[in-house]
Amino acid sequence: MDIIIDETLQGKYEKLKNYIKSLGSLAIAYSGGVDSTFLVKVAYDVLGDRVIAVTATSSTYPKRELNDAITFIKQVGAKHIVIESEELEIEGFNKNPVDRCYYCKKELFEKIWKVAKAHGIEYVADGSNFDDLNDFRPGMKAACELNVVSPLKVAGLTKEDIRKLSKEFGLPTWDKPAFACLSSRIPYGERITKEKLSMIEKAEEYLLGLGFKQVRVRYHQDKLARIEIGKDEMEKFLDIKLIESVRNKFKELGFLYITLDLEGYRTGSMNLSLNL
Repeated sequence: MDIIIDETLQGKYEKLKNYIKSLGSLAIAYSGGVDSTFLVKVAYDVLGDRVIAVTATSSTYPKRELNDAITFIKQVGAKHIVIESEELEIEGFNKNPVDRCYYCKKELFEKIWKVAKAHGIEYVADGSNFDDLNDFRPGMKAACELNVVSPLKVAGLTKEDIRKLSKEFGLPTWDKPAFACLSSRIPYGERITKEKLSMIEKAEEYLLGLGFKQVRVRYHQDKLARIEIGKDEMEKFLDIKLIESVRNKFKELGFLYITLDLEGYRTGSMNLSLNL
């Protein structure tokens, strides 16, 4: 497919395709997000039926994300396997340690490797991009230990690069808001439970249903909800009737206190306490 991009980005794109071609076959950890969707698309274009997209369902993964992932893969035509990976059953995970993501990714990649070997696939890949090298990502340690490759990172593709290329490809995720698993809404050290995850998922679904695009509902002690929305959507939120509607819905879900974070949405806000 011919795409209209600048020379630098074209070089990264060609490097990505050549690297994927050199691997021969891939089982991709596919969440339905911007990065993994783009990777699946390119990998399928290069390797065809030697690519398998593997999606793991769990209580930390919203149903809307799973449905979107299934819909996209059907459109692309790639083989898609859905597995179960219940993080809350991993010893230590529900205690929510700082390296929580390590335990989650370790189990996920181990299960994807089993799928890969069962289908004669040589490599397992994730959707990590070049920007992730500058973020706190305990899961990258698990990827390294289990020999999981990161084609987007190898090609030097940033999140902005991936969005640009996704737009050129006509992928529906090119402007999709960033997403992280629901466990990331709970402060480190506070126990993760299915009840809390369910409250968070339903609260975010409600805000998305009101038309907000980028939302996070952070769950704090004493059932306090700290709502993060995009700064460009703040004015929309500051409507008395809407505030009352959100308050009533959140209390119905079980929250006792409902707050709006005046700094708005930003990735990794729970990491501020780590002084990284």
